[in-house]
Amino acid sequence: MTSHSPSVPTRTAERFDPILSRARAQAQARARAMVIVVAVCIASLWVAGFFDAERFAEGAPALLQLASEMWPPDFGRWRFWMKPLSDTLAMSIAGTALAVALSLPLALAAAPNTAPHPLLLRLTRTLLSALRSIPEIIFGVIFVAAVGFGALPGVLALAMHSTGMVAKFFAEAIEHVDPRPLEAAQAAGASRFQMITHAVLPQVLPQLVDVTIYRWEYHFRASAVLGIVGAGGIGFELMAALRLIRYDQVFAILLTILACVVVVDSLGAWLRRSLK
Repeated sequence: MTSHSPSVPTRTAERFDPILSRARAQAQARARAMVIVVAVCIASLWVAGFFDAERFAEGAPALLQLASEMWPPDFGRWRFWMKPLSDTLAMSIAGTALAVALSLPLALAAAPNTAPHPLLLRLTRTLLSALRSIPEIIFGVIFVAAVGFGALPGVLALAMHSTGMVAKFFAEAIEHVDPRPLEAAQAAGASRFQMITHAVLPQVLPQLVDVTIYRWEYHFRASAVLGIVGAGGIGFELMAALRLIRYDQVFAILLTILACVVVVDSLGAWLRRSLK
């Protein structure tokens, strides 16, 4: 009686069965995660009252009335907006520069492959989380109370909040660098400072530039909001128009801010292309 060996297709199927099983399990896990995410989003919309048709129906006439008061936009005071707009631009640039200057050393202390000590790593990450948890407008209120009205509290507010964000992005980029240049520099007897300047920063410089330009674009929009709490800039003019119930001027200021945002975003895109 002769024994028959398994056919080639059977052996191939047996070899790929574990791979197919893992792929099916991963697909099922992704599907479950997607269902959970969609359910949480729908529940959040429900809690927020998004599905309350009655409230939308009651609010529609008020929105139409507000729209009629905003149109046509009144640009009669545009000359008075040039200085606040320049202050807003200066706040965004200064806030970004200060945030980057603070973020780079904090990022090196928050990345596991460059942190000098695990305790410092944990303390730095906790500090960054604390800075991220406080919105710019709260920092604005604090610094207005501390140093008075004007652009300075706006710069400090942008820098403090963005340090938590920018340093986190910087640290993540540093954490995922190729370890081989670091090992080579360490084997050659390089100091920690030399390892960072010659093996780490050259690898992450493009990501750092992208994050910096993105935050500058964001800071221009955030600067307009900070003016509402007295931190200077075009937001101060916006708040004054709102208090006077001049919605036509409010709409004109919003259109002006939109035009400036488009210019800043275009300039940021140009800087990205130029620095690559």
